[in-house]
Amino acid sequence: MKKIFTPIILILAATQCMASGSDSISAADTSRTMTLHDCMEYAIEYSTKNEIQRLDNADARTERRDAILKTFTPSVSAGTYAYSNFGRAVDPETNTYINTTSFNNGYSLSASITLFNGFSAINNIRISQTAVKMGISQEERLRDELCLAVMEAYFNVLYHTEMTEVLRRQVENSKASLLLMQKQYEAGQKSRPDVAQMEADLADREYQLETSFNSSQDALLTLKSVMMWPVEEELEIDRTMIDEKYSALVEEDRADEIMDYAVSSQPSALIAKGTMDKAKFALNTARWQFLPSLSLSGGWSTSYYSYPGNDSYAVPSFNSQWKNNSGEYIQLSLSFPIYDRLSRFSNLSKKKNEYRRAEAQYRQTVHDIKSEVRRAIQDKTSARKSLVLAMKRSKAQEATYLLHDKKMRQGMVSPIDYQTITNSFLNSQAEELNALLQYYLKRSVVKYYKGISYINQ
Repeated sequence: MKKIFTPIILILAATQCMASGSDSISAADTSRTMTLHDCMEYAIEYSTKNEIQRLDNADARTERRDAILKTFTPSVSAGTYAYSNFGRAVDPETNTYINTTSFNNGYSLSASITLFNGFSAINNIRISQTAVKMGISQEERLRDELCLAVMEAYFNVLYHTEMTEVLRRQVENSKASLLLMQKQYEAGQKSRPDVAQMEADLADREYQLETSFNSSQDALLTLKSVMMWPVEEELEIDRTMIDEKYSALVEEDRADEIMDYAVSSQPSALIAKGTMDKAKFALNTARWQFLPSLSLSGGWSTSYYSYPGNDSYAVPSFNSQWKNNSGEYIQLSLSFPIYDRLSRFSNLSKKKNEYRRAEAQYRQTVHDIKSEVRRAIQDKTSARKSLVLAMKRSKAQEATYLLHDKKMRQGMVSPIDYQTITNSFLNSQAEELNALLQYYLKRSVVKYYKGISYINQ
């Protein structure tokens, strides 16, 4: 039995059943019937890729906070020291050498802030803010990609499960036909080759049934893997969407409007735009690095000394030394870059190339999105037409099959003709189911480019 998905681009969609809301599915709740919306919601909640991206986003927000604090707040540090001297030392009071044990203790507080460094601090804030936005877009893209993978696996399970049920009914029908043929043979109405043909037809149906069942189990295992569903737990998916009535109403899709909206809202476009913006900010920083930098710093310090065990030296009290030995300073520094082995020029050249690459990548991304939108609209129209023809063909084949099945029971059709008609009927059912699921997918990808995420359709 063939699969319904060939090019990966055909998988960019969802179905109407995604519109049914549901609560978050817990890992322990594995007994309920899962709709496509439930499956996607579960996959998003337990996706390791999404978890990793969320952690990356948290790092990006931390970097943004650090960039803001580094730009607008000073760095402050405090220190203290204490040591004893047991040999020759300088007396802090008289500034002469003495040979006695002394104890020294000091305290300091300092702060500094960069007033101007070529606007690199401001650009760093912009870069960090862009990184946060890109992280959010990246998380949305991962969520959409995960939904696509879930949808592919979900519809493969639907397809093979439905075909298994069809083949199971055909096996039961073939068994009944074989029993009737044997009775007709015993009555002399059919020959032995006719019975052998029916037996071969039954064996063929049973083989197809087993193959289809194995394919459905394999597709179910793939769905569990994509969803991070416990492989040892049963997974029952909702199949009611197959029974939904198809509406042949044609929605008007304005390609230009959809393309403009997609370019401004698609995660891939936002990520490419963010990459270009980051490269531009980095280029501006490299250009301003040729200017001087200005910084301001200040501090305070004090000290205390004593001579333990030696009463011959009069030592002022701690409080008086704390006050008398204290001092403050303020410093304004201006630094001019003169020669650094052309590293600034090399850095500027690299940043220019990075910006040009990012700009070219953004143009390519915009072009790709517009092409995908145009293709999605065209594919939706073709899928709708194919579905209408497949339904018409299936209905005609069903009428033919029912007529020949009735004649077969009356002994008016040969087994070979009956097998041919049955195969045509099965193929028409498979094609109709495939066309239906394909149309659901193509229709939903257009909705996605209109701004409705897969999980919210």
